[in-house]
Amino acid sequence: MDKLMRNSKISFFLKLNLGLFITAAGITIFKSPNHFAFGGTSGLSIILASLFPQLNVGAFMWIVNAALVVIGFIFLGKDCMGWTVYSSFAMSAYVSLFEIIYPLTKPLTNDTFLEMCFAVLLPAIGSAIVFDIGASTGGTDIVAVILSKRTSVEIGKALMISDFAIVLAAMVLFGARTGLYCILGLVAKAAVVDSAIESFNLHKVCTVVTSKPDKISSFIIDKLHRSATVENAYGAYSNANLKVIMTVLTRREATLLRNFLHSTDDHAFITIVNSSEIIGKGFRSV
Repeated sequence: MDKLMRNSKISFFLKLNLGLFITAAGITIFKSPNHFAFGGTSGLSIILASLFPQLNVGAFMWIVNAALVVIGFIFLGKDCMGWTVYSSFAMSAYVSLFEIIYPLTKPLTNDTFLEMCFAVLLPAIGSAIVFDIGASTGGTDIVAVILSKRTSVEIGKALMISDFAIVLAAMVLFGARTGLYCILGLVAKAAVVDSAIESFNLHKVCTVVTSKPDKISSFIIDKLHRSATVENAYGAYSNANLKVIMTVLTRREATLLRNFLHSTDDHAFITIVNSSEIIGKGFRSV
């Protein structure tokens, strides 16, 4: 049990840092050189770095995140902050690291739309990895939580308000063209994050109607190392007693089960449905 808990913590820590690293790459390589201020601490830091060029984006992320952490401790207390403190400073560190290793003074390419696609895609995937394990990337998430606790504003609306304010500032500072790209990126990021999270958690809910339940159940248990629920059924057309087997599998396991059914029971009926929210033993904990 101790080893399992230790492996779980290691997995959490590695996924958290992977998500933050990917997000930082998108900020440094694609968002910052193009002045894509989609919101969050990165967007605010991009604006501040343009107004005060003595410091770069990474430096302002350290300052902004430090200020937000202090505010979070004051209004939320240390128990509510958790990994948010680590995420805030780790993100700043990764951005600074990228600026040292791969500094960019102009966009990587001349294709602004292509740059925006990657400016949306990388941070969205990184954020999805972090959100999927129940953590956050810190930054303006702290402000959103404070607003939700102290006012009647929902977290999602609070984040949207803060992000939209940053986008408007970018439009005023960098012009309408960049501002419109920022609005497009802000909307696209929300959609990509949701899609990415669903893709990470996607499983196949398989329902099999068969007259040979023993062989199929044995295959699921012994070969796929999964469990299943078996129910009695009655065929309306065949007037035969049948069994319904329901199990949840990965994409690969569902393919193996389908092939096994084809070779074992030609008359078996199977439906396969996608699901991104599976809670229980062997999947996501309650």
